[in-house]
Amino acid sequence: MASRNIYEQTFDEDVQEDEQNSCPECDGRVTTNAHETVCDDCGLILNDEALDHGPQYCKADENASERRRTGAPNTVARHDHGIGSEIGWKKDSEGRTIGGKKRRQLGRLRREHTRAKIGSKANRNLLSGLVEIRRMTSALGFSESLRNQACQLFRTAQNEDVLRGRSIETIASGSVYAVCRLNEYPRTFEEIARVSKLDDGKVRLGYTVLNRELELPVPPAGPKQYLPQIASETDVSNETECQARRLLEDALGEVLRNGCNPAGAAAGALYVAGQDTGENLTQAEIADAADVSKVTVRERYREIERTAN
Repeated sequence: MASRNIYEQTFDEDVQEDEQNSCPECDGRVTTNAHETVCDDCGLILNDEALDHGPQYCKADENASERRRTGAPNTVARHDHGIGSEIGWKKDSEGRTIGGKKRRQLGRLRREHTRAKIGSKANRNLLSGLVEIRRMTSALGFSESLRNQACQLFRTAQNEDVLRGRSIETIASGSVYAVCRLNEYPRTFEEIARVSKLDDGKVRLGYTVLNRELELPVPPAGPKQYLPQIASETDVSNETECQARRLLEDALGEVLRNGCNPAGAAAGALYVAGQDTGENLTQAEIADAADVSKVTVRERYREIERTAN
């Protein structure tokens, strides 16, 4: 009984036999796969450049004229990077309605698929945190870049075991606030708390933990960074905003030396600028827009007036 050849080739759809050419060294059989052209007898590599078959396109239906690439782009905003599969509900790929028996079968498959997709507690926590971040950034009107940065920061916190002993909402809210500070796009703790499930103290705690454990390169927030937001909330003119910016530049050293709240300093400068340009805003209006007290606005505008004089 003849022994079986352990090197016997099996069928590979990527391998094609080149019938026109033979090996220049031994006249053996030459085959071409997706990576190289090689002689099967002596192993001589004739060409090692990968074949480019072009992009893979698909059509939504047979009558569609526009060709599209398959699949959605990867994103850090989803726990599976956006490359997971989804099981349909009432219609098949051709738009036909699925019967009741088939729908029940798909429901069972969908349940098992969800369990397999979130197989560990870590994946479940990651899914909950990313969903919470996407909800908050959407409510705040943040860009996709800020959203992705917050999601990546949450992933890093989970990998560094920062979530242990802390709630997912606390770290998610802290990630959103930290990304705002890192991009010099300041938001107050109260603003994040309005769209979060927590109060401003928990948001502050989440940011403090992230800043301490991950050593975030957070630049100090200055009064001028809060000025555009407060000016937009109070609907003042560009002239008043420019005047407030000039007042802050003149009084910046005094304001920073006192260690005061930068949002309060911006509110005080805007109040003084409004009096100079004829837009008499009340201290209560500016305080509400800056999320500070009227006493803070009054103290800051007096300091700015003394510096200006």
